[in-house]
Amino acid sequence: MRRLLVAIQFLTRLPTPRIASDADDFVASIRWFPAVGLLVGALVAAAGWLGLRIDPGLGALAALIAWVAVTGALHLDGLGDIADGAGAAHHDRSRLLVALADPHIGSFGVAAIGLQLIAKFELLHLLLGIAPAWVLVPVPLAARVGPLVWARRLPSLHDGLGARFAGVVRRRDVAGWGAILLGVAVVLPGLLATFLLIPAWGWWLRRTIGGISGDGHGAGIEIVETGLLFVLACLLR
Repeated sequence: MRRLLVAIQFLTRLPTPRIASDADDFVASIRWFPAVGLLVGALVAAAGWLGLRIDPGLGALAALIAWVAVTGALHLDGLGDIADGAGAAHHDRSRLLVALADPHIGSFGVAAIGLQLIAKFELLHLLLGIAPAWVLVPVPLAARVGPLVWARRLPSLHDGLGARFAGVVRRRDVAGWGAILLGVAVVLPGLLATFLLIPAWGWWLRRTIGGISGDGHGAGIEIVETGLLFVLACLLR
């Protein structure tokens, strides 16, 4: 339970009780990321449901605001950094790590974040117009299985967050959350796309950037979430 609370504190802006924890608790909290995703999904779906009482557009806006607010835009920040790094490395790969370490956001990052928010809003608008709000609940959970896989499969890009997570994810952690996803997919078959989206992002990171970092985890969560919204919208339409 302590490590679940640590994961909630790290991934969200939700109030939690003060607890005593150490570096080992923080690193091992990655095993609870999908559970935090379930909490995020429930809050996003609740906001969408409330807005939907008036209009699907308002439901989509409420869900998107809740999504950004509850996560503190943490994963959007990672998406922006990865976009800047990939853009800077297009002509000169040596600039990649420099761009990732730069605390300022560049034009690639601004464009990536803007497009991501637009895409999520449009897909939320479409989904809330054709399906009940509860279909949003498992999406953040599914996306947060990604860091467990990437931490196991990808080399660390540098001595940062990605390196701290490497080696603490057990095979049974991935298998357990994968089994839960399969169970939920009985009701929402579109969630099976998770098993393609997560390795696809890992492949892109390895090919384009060379490994995983904290930014890679955050960006991947955003990409998988949007990919799942798209798949669900296509299948439920």
